[in-house]
Amino acid sequence: MLKNILKGEDCASCKICCIFDKYDIWETPVLEDGLKAQVEERFPDVSFVKKGDGWIFRMDEAEDELYYCPMLDHKTGCRLGDDKPFDCRIWPYRVMDFGGNRVISMASICPTMYAKPLAELCGELEKNGLAEKIFAYADSHPDIVKPYESGYPILLAEKRS
Repeated sequence: MLKNILKGEDCASCKICCIFDKYDIWETPVLEDGLKAQVEERFPDVSFVKKGDGWIFRMDEAEDELYYCPMLDHKTGCRLGDDKPFDCRIWPYRVMDFGGNRVISMASICPTMYAKPLAELCGELEKNGLAEKIFAYADSHPDIVKPYESGYPILLAEKRS
């Protein structure tokens, strides 16, 4: 979804979005039932935890006190390819609840996106209706809406009719 603004090579060389510590484990992507079933069929060794109406990957803490997404291949990147969870397809954009209003913010931990001008990051949300697609997905999958965390710049607030 973000190929206009984020190159696959940048993601493949970084992979920071697939590694969590105890402070950002809440960022774990949420999968809907259909994607969970596809992942179970392709990767029967992967297990899940129920989260609301969706599912998250079960991740065990590694020796380095980090949690690694089970879909991460350290050499090639995501084993799901283009079939990633929606959270992953829009990362580092995040849908968050800010005082009862949905906003699109950005995880500042992504070095490639964080280096881009704010106007470009906001412009990408307006281009091709990306913000509308994100909010529409959140309408039918409310579990992807995370509580607002300080330090996440708000790029766009949902327009209410």
